[in-house]
Amino acid sequence: MASIKEILSSASARPATFEDYLNCYADQVGDLVNEFIPRGSHGDMDAYLYDPLLAYSRNGGKRHRPLICFAACLAVGGDPDRAMSAAAAIEHFHSAALIHDDIADEAELRRGEPCLHLTEGLGLAINMGDLALSLVNGTVMNDPSLDDATKVRVVSELITMTRRTIEGQALDLGWARDGRYDVTPEDYLVMATHKTAHYSGAVPLAIGAIIGGGSEAEVEALRNYGLDTGLAFQIQDDLLNLVGTEEATKKDFRSDITEGKRTLVVVHALQNSPDRERLVEILSSKEKDSAVLAEAVGIMEASGSVDYARAYAENLTQIAKNRLIDMVPPSESRDMLVSMADWFVNRLK
Repeated sequence: MASIKEILSSASARPATFEDYLNCYADQVGDLVNEFIPRGSHGDMDAYLYDPLLAYSRNGGKRHRPLICFAACLAVGGDPDRAMSAAAAIEHFHSAALIHDDIADEAELRRGEPCLHLTEGLGLAINMGDLALSLVNGTVMNDPSLDDATKVRVVSELITMTRRTIEGQALDLGWARDGRYDVTPEDYLVMATHKTAHYSGAVPLAIGAIIGGGSEAEVEALRNYGLDTGLAFQIQDDLLNLVGTEEATKKDFRSDITEGKRTLVVVHALQNSPDRERLVEILSSKEKDSAVLAEAVGIMEASGSVDYARAYAENLTQIAKNRLIDMVPPSESRDMLVSMADWFVNRLK
């Protein structure tokens, strides 16, 4: 298997945009990530644990988290091969978060396939999520290419990332359990920043810069960029679930309404729509009828909530891009990360 440095230099033409970057390298990076999933000492361990997790990880999406980790490492002049274990660790954390999230939400589809708890059973799916979590810190600690001080710093980042993600999940699940419809846009931003922005943006970028030997100013600039763009990514993901087209068909379309999710669109509509009571009724009923789901989206559009969320994400990324350009020296990798912000907010256009 080629190294990350070899993979990133193997393309016949340099990717011009972040989307090209993902499309060019996602499959090869996914193969490298999956090499960190071990095998069992008994055949049934593979059947009940390692093989299903490997199959789940192979259906792994665009691999943007490891790829932005490598880009951050390169942006500060580092060797991306040294960031491989950390990038894989974050991707396996992502798998764990999704497996557990789908169980908590009673979801049915993930990336166009039945959720793991439906195909393998609840107990085994929980166990596979736990295994993916166990791969996070151990993957880095067992990396011979990293010195001990770097390992400790990276693992500290991963531990804090895990806690923040769990805090965000607690808000998301707690609001749903208690039927909370008094959640404000400010509350949502706290939840989404913790649940998604740290592990989908801030930590991959900060860890890439740490391993690459970046200055403290560069590490924090990339971390803050990841917080802002990671939040924008989540807002756009929520929008795609409601009003997306081609990409949304790969997911459980409008499942956020069925699950009663307090997204930015929803909480804005709850504060501004004259049809608030009907929206609450739909969000509380675990509704799956497409006509009723479309009715809920219509309420949100009529209250200006879809436009509000889209504009919020676009403004967030524009400010973030300007700050990153000011703080990190020009390079192909920095420009690729700037392009990432545009891709995050243009997926609906």
